[in-house]
Amino acid sequence: AGSKLREVFDKINNLLSGKPVQTEGQTVSVTQHPQGLEFVCYKLAEKFVKHGEGEVSFHHDSAFPIAVVLSGIWELHPRVGDIFLAHLHKKCPYSVPFYPARKEGTSVEEYQRMLGYEVHDSKVEEQDHFLKRMSGMIRLYAAIIQLRWPYGNKQGAHPHGLSYGWRWLAQMLNLEPLADVTAMLLLDFLEVCGNALMKQYGIQFWKTMFFIQKSYIPRIEAVTSSGQMGCLSRLKNFVQKCLQAEEIPLPKGILTPSFWRT
Repeated sequence: AGSKLREVFDKINNLLSGKPVQTEGQTVSVTQHPQGLEFVCYKLAEKFVKHGEGEVSFHHDSAFPIAVVLSGIWELHPRVGDIFLAHLHKKCPYSVPFYPARKEGTSVEEYQRMLGYEVHDSKVEEQDHFLKRMSGMIRLYAAIIQLRWPYGNKQGAHPHGLSYGWRWLAQMLNLEPLADVTAMLLLDFLEVCGNALMKQYGIQFWKTMFFIQKSYIPRIEAVTSSGQMGCLSRLKNFVQKCLQAEEIPLPKGILTPSFWRT
């Protein structure tokens, strides 16, 4: 509910503002320790990324309530946003976007970690699980760049707005595609903020969609084996439908004005 989200936001904002906050039966304040504020910013940013790779990867709609709170906190406390991006880029290099190259002397295990895989006791996580986590983080990022906290002071610009999404898309399309990963990330990104990008960039956006269909999807196909076609087929269908309808659908789970009255 909207009222619940406001409670969460106020509590986080109060904590970061140095006010005493009640939690688990005790009162805490960042002023209790010289590094209190820095520690809370770090842990909070880390927690938001974990929501992306956990909550959002299983429940796509949850990207929006989480993102709108983070967007508002980022506006008032830029340090949290900076640390959030650092955590996000480390956990999901594709959010830069960047495909790390393996350098000489880097072990396979270390390289897997650089690519975003979780490695425990020399065992690398399964591809499906890895893709799900990356998908959740990209969806959260795509939600953040288009949302503003509705009760903020709308004077300034969004601290990390749609122009960053436009840049992400352009840079992504300049990279050589990777099997599995590229098709999934593009689809996630376009499903979540394609509508917002369309409204903001108009004809330029449609040129990009046309480029994806005519030039970029064939390049993804070239590196994709027959067993990895699922995501690529979904991306193809999505782009084709949007170009035919000349419309990008609103993402599922977007927060409507009526949500804030709940």
